[in-house]
Amino acid sequence: MKTGGNVTRTVLAPSAIIFIILISFNVYAKDYVIGGGDSLQISVWGSPDLSIAAIVRPDGKISIPALGDIKASGLTAMELTDLLEKEMAKVVKTPIVTVIVTNMTNYRIFVFGRGAPAGVTTLTRETTLLELLSQLGSLDSADLENSYIVRDKKKIKSNFYDLFERGDFNQDMVLEPDDMLFIPDNFEKRISIVGAVNTPTTIPYREGLTILDVILSAGGFTDFAKENDVVILRRKEDTKRMEISVRAKDLMKGNMNENIPIKPGDVIVVKESLF
Repeated sequence: MKTGGNVTRTVLAPSAIIFIILISFNVYAKDYVIGGGDSLQISVWGSPDLSIAAIVRPDGKISIPALGDIKASGLTAMELTDLLEKEMAKVVKTPIVTVIVTNMTNYRIFVFGRGAPAGVTTLTRETTLLELLSQLGSLDSADLENSYIVRDKKKIKSNFYDLFERGDFNQDMVLEPDDMLFIPDNFEKRISIVGAVNTPTTIPYREGLTILDVILSAGGFTDFAKENDVVILRRKEDTKRMEISVRAKDLMKGNMNENIPIKPGDVIVVKESLF
């Protein structure tokens, strides 16, 4: 620490700077395995002639000044750091090496299921679950509550709903190469409205959905609708359906007691008057 006048400055030792860089990198991608096509930034403290930016060749090697070809593929950045420090000790006294993967080409995430576009996504940087879900496009047909991640053949994370729909960032996590996301569709949870409405439709279920929301999504009633003869068909555990009567005309006049909450899989039937 240096003091001059009223100004106090803290000067970090080179070793402290390197330590901070390494901590940052470890949080970034400590377990990422380097492969062909990856871009690396290799810095050697006090030896700028040995510090280079390199792209891993298809044979898995990189060329280092004064050392020649070094096999980088198959190693993590920390493992490559250890290897380079060992090799550079032959030409530099007590080398301090930092390896940063600046561009990843082997960071693949696999997406399965009918609730999202299935396929392989190649990432170029560390990516969280929320970031990836945001990149998948519309998830209206996804059953987020029953979605999960498999890593090393083990289910490590289930239920993406609170993260994606409620913004609960405590549920977020960093994805690792070769993680597999299983996102089923929510077909059995979708809400249907049929009968005397302007646009019979099926919509995704969401928390807080009410019968008024569903009626409005169908464009309202036709002129022949029996508005006080609306029925919600709801599945029970024994696969039978129960009927819930709704006086929707009263609802439209402001009786919110008739604004019944909707449950996954409900079917709303609006009966039609013959006269």
